[in-house]
Amino acid sequence: MTKKTIYSIIAIVLIVGIFGYENFLKIEESEAIVQQGENPKTDTNEYFLPTSTTGQIVHHEGYSLSYSEPHEQAEWVAYELKKSHLSNSNFKRPYFEVDNAVKTGAAHWRNYKQSGYDRGHLCPAGDRRYSQFAHDETFLTSNISPQEHDFNAGIWNTLEQKVRYWASKYDGVFVITGGVLNGDMKTIGEEEVSVPKQFYKVLIDANTGKTKMIAFLLPHQDSNQPLYKFVVSVDDIEKLTGIDFFAELDDVLEDELEASSDYKGWSFN
Repeated sequence: MTKKTIYSIIAIVLIVGIFGYENFLKIEESEAIVQQGENPKTDTNEYFLPTSTTGQIVHHEGYSLSYSEPHEQAEWVAYELKKSHLSNSNFKRPYFEVDNAVKTGAAHWRNYKQSGYDRGHLCPAGDRRYSQFAHDETFLTSNISPQEHDFNAGIWNTLEQKVRYWASKYDGVFVITGGVLNGDMKTIGEEEVSVPKQFYKVLIDANTGKTKMIAFLLPHQDSNQPLYKFVVSVDDIEKLTGIDFFAELDDVLEDELEASSDYKGWSFN
């Protein structure tokens, strides 16, 4: 056997070994992500989590979600926004990544490419600036929904900023967000990601004395209307979505708060 042949064999063995090791690392990484989804070290207060109509709840460190496979997005994303979470840190935006913790397979970010829609965060990156990891975790595709740019950068962004204001004022709030996934909806991409016609956001404040709730239902279009014009009862959103919010609350308190669309306890200044 010539030296040239021996060197060729060694080179092939090295290439195969390196490829095999890289593949092993990818499998290890994927399994770690799935395990994170099943047994999380989560900051989310699970007492306030809604029910899932899909049976597929995924927990991440900074938020939890219920994934709807037919619509290729979360029916809700829930998280606690504490006053201590608020930060002016300006982390670099990472690339969007497919959420491997979604067992049925989360939609790929390519569905949004040249669709005319933004990759609209449900748990905003701006609510998770307290660490690089928490910030980057919001760029999983299970945490996005197709949103018109003017809506995403307009009235929706205004509402997200108001939520941060309330988190500061009330020493934290629990937030639940999603698109209304029913009716005749347009889809985008090869995986047919649904484009909601309405988006909702539900908040509960259980930190400042008497527990209070507020819910918003926004048409998927920008608006110059003040935010309080979009306040509805939690019951209204439950009827639209089939989701049971705050099921762990005392029934009397739950019924009272969810039936009300009174926003006077919330500061809109």
